[in-house]
Amino acid sequence: MSDSGEEAARGAGDSAPTGSGGPAAPAERAPAERWFERGLRLSRGLVLIPVVVLVLSALAAFAYGAALFIWALAEVIPHPFPVGHKIGLFLLDIDLFLVGATLLISAIGFYELFISKVDAGGRGAAMPPWLVMRDLNDLKARVVSMLVLVAAVSFVDVVVGFSGGQDILYLGGAVALVIAALTAFLRFGAGRESADRTRSGSAGKPPDVS
Repeated sequence: MSDSGEEAARGAGDSAPTGSGGPAAPAERAPAERWFERGLRLSRGLVLIPVVVLVLSALAAFAYGAALFIWALAEVIPHPFPVGHKIGLFLLDIDLFLVGATLLISAIGFYELFISKVDAGGRGAAMPPWLVMRDLNDLKARVVSMLVLVAAVSFVDVVVGFSGGQDILYLGGAVALVIAALTAFLRFGAGRESADRTRSGSAGKPPDVS
């Protein structure tokens, strides 16, 4: 066989599949595609803007609640009676603190979902398990739960200062409808997706033979 024939046979052998079944090497991506994907990864830093705004809003809600508490004490101590309207002041205080907690939970959720886990393996105390956000459904479930509390406390605040009439019945029905819708979302929406995720995770595990 001539030298040219040997080179042709060698080239054909190199281009033929090896039969090992290994995956083919991925095609090299264009530089523009790599730069675009790198920009998308860096764009996660934009989430720091709403995180900072939410933390500051939570701080403002807590400060507002503290100021309202001090003002309520100044109102209640000199004139403790009648009780009804003054109880509403403290209910409004609870409402403000719940709103602040909801804002803070949202800030933590955005940070954990887009940036990094809060204090994962750090030196400080670990986050409580109920505050760990694994996906968007966890964030929605916690925020919706807080909204249910805020709606309930707000309605009780209105009831305490109510003077009479049928308007409170319509308001109560509307609040109950909203709470029922949010509860149904938690039960059949985020809850079902979380259960499906748990089942799909356990399906991939080998059976326990012990």
